[in-house]
Amino acid sequence: MPRYRLLVEYDGTPYVGWQRQENGQSVQGALEQAVLSLTGETVSIRGAGRTDSGVHAMGQVAHVDLGRDWPDHKLRNALNAHLTMAGERVAVLDARQVPDSFDARFSAIRRHYLYRIISRPAPLAIEAGRAWWVPKALDAEAMHAAAQRLVGHHDFTSFRSAHCQATSPVRTLDRLDVSRAGDLIEIRATAQSFLHNQIRSFAGTLKLAGEGKWTPDDVQAVLEARDRKACGPVAPPEGLYFLQVDYRDAEAAG
Repeated sequence: MPRYRLLVEYDGTPYVGWQRQENGQSVQGALEQAVLSLTGETVSIRGAGRTDSGVHAMGQVAHVDLGRDWPDHKLRNALNAHLTMAGERVAVLDARQVPDSFDARFSAIRRHYLYRIISRPAPLAIEAGRAWWVPKALDAEAMHAAAQRLVGHHDFTSFRSAHCQATSPVRTLDRLDVSRAGDLIEIRATAQSFLHNQIRSFAGTLKLAGEGKWTPDDVQAVLEARDRKACGPVAPPEGLYFLQVDYRDAEAAG
């Protein structure tokens, strides 16, 4: 059975998350239903990362095994047609046949995420559901300085959900940068893998640094505490975007 790599974009607002669940529609379920409508095949689609309810994606990667060969562009267009007819807020940006050894999750060597904060007194209209509105002024330079204390190989127990299923809290964080353009503050994070709620926990903690409530030393103390109670609040999901996945095989990565 030929294997296909899918590059997927979605608005996470109406979904319970990436992973198929019994309590509502998922992005995974929407894609599997599109495949069923197109081919009559019941498939299981594996994604590179499991985003939570309300989290968006610009570059989620998934793979699926199908019963016959499809020209790449025809598969992409046909899946998008079925997603559109079903009223889904999911788009397949690219589809291509890959070797059977490719696995969207386990072949990944880096994952990139973006967290967006809009810091201004007025509430959000156009950006509602697309960013975290913070009415207070935030110092992005202070946030960036605090973020650098988190980069590297650490035990991130303080920054993971109590429901995290990872066997170890130790991760290597390659990048955590904070920048500002006008009212928009962007937090960009890169690592091979992340813990459940790790980036949203980073964002909530860095907000406190941006408000002047915490210093870089305070953020480092939170990290070293290895205690979930020491962390700042978990930022809301609507500001988080799954940006990109890197693979060793450039052809598979797209």
